[in-house]
Amino acid sequence: MDFRTLGISTELLQGLDSMNIKAPTPIQQQAIPAALEGRDLIACAQTGTGKTAAFLLPVIDVITGYKPRTEGSVRALVVVPTRELAIQIDQQLQAIAYFTPITSVAVYGGSDGSTFDQQKQALTGGVEVVIATPGKLLSHMNLGYVPLHGLEFLILDEADRMMDMGFVDDINRIINFLPKERQTLLFSATMPPSIRDLAKRILHDPMEITIQLSKPAEGVDQQAYVIFDMQKAQILEHILNTNPGTSIVVFAGRKVEVRNLTRHLQKKGFNARGMHSDLDQSEREEVMLDFRNRKLRILVATDVVSRGIDIDDIDLVLNYDVPRDPEDYVHRVGRTARASRKGQAITFVNEKEMREFGRIENLIGYEVKKMPLPEKIGQGPSYDPKKGAPKGDKRPNGQRRRGPGRGRSRQKV
Repeated sequence: MDFRTLGISTELLQGLDSMNIKAPTPIQQQAIPAALEGRDLIACAQTGTGKTAAFLLPVIDVITGYKPRTEGSVRALVVVPTRELAIQIDQQLQAIAYFTPITSVAVYGGSDGSTFDQQKQALTGGVEVVIATPGKLLSHMNLGYVPLHGLEFLILDEADRMMDMGFVDDINRIINFLPKERQTLLFSATMPPSIRDLAKRILHDPMEITIQLSKPAEGVDQQAYVIFDMQKAQILEHILNTNPGTSIVVFAGRKVEVRNLTRHLQKKGFNARGMHSDLDQSEREEVMLDFRNRKLRILVATDVVSRGIDIDDIDLVLNYDVPRDPEDYVHRVGRTARASRKGQAITFVNEKEMREFGRIENLIGYEVKKMPLPEKIGQGPSYDPKKGAPKGDKRPNGQRRRGPGRGRSRQKV
């Protein structure tokens, strides 16, 4: 099958051809025809399945195919959990729609007043597609100048992530601003009860599409080190000193860990920078640009990077801790070995995380090989996937040290 069989316009086919995108993915094969028919959709598909184009292509095709029902109104609204994803979708839209006259703007927080004014100007100037994070969009909407009376499409992307980040009230407020007569497309990597409830409230007779969660690519060499927390810093330095990779992402669970770990690596002479939600937008863009251009070897990040950041040539993904959600492991590991390349994924598993890592192995359907620790580091605990967190979090010889990033803060990403 190719995109011509899906019924999209010649201008969009030109855009896809210029991006060297030849064949639709399974989610695109199912979602595009249904969306073109005017159906509401609830689609369960993870990052990396091509879901962005699955909603952009039909929306752009429809918008450019006829005059708006209300002049001067935003015609399509895409709501996403993070500014990185908003920027990425806007960039992809501009590439796909290069040969069409469509206009778009990304609306997100973490910027200065001049950026807010630029967003306001775009919103009041008749932009057709808005890609926005919930909080910043509401800031504009509450001021009363966002023209949404003629909205035709509402797209919620990464809906489960927005629920996890506490955006449910913001989403409900946004929906209250919108016309009831619209087409709604909901995309989510998982389908918990909260998403089902949301879909029942805002979708009309939706078509359901489920793309099964894919396992890590065969090109990923997955490894795990079973260690005590106090051994993490030493084994991390050993890996970074001996691994030939020039593009490495180290995932940590919380932003305080990212900050501490980045400082530790920089003190040890590693070319590392952190990526988390406290950075302003210019800092984020600078870090990502340096990483994409191989000026930065090590990116230390929260899960803000595991979903919604499109980098194809990462050599090594290192999980400094075990992801709390097994599907987040698939998302993290999916950052490497993309586009038929080879890659490596290493996970540190401490005493508390054995049960969680066992859940990951159950999800992917096989056991990840456990690597012996270097002799100078000593022995780690014995791996038991049925073992929970031990009382007191005991260490050898009564030690209770915390490695870099193991602070007391409970800040969320």
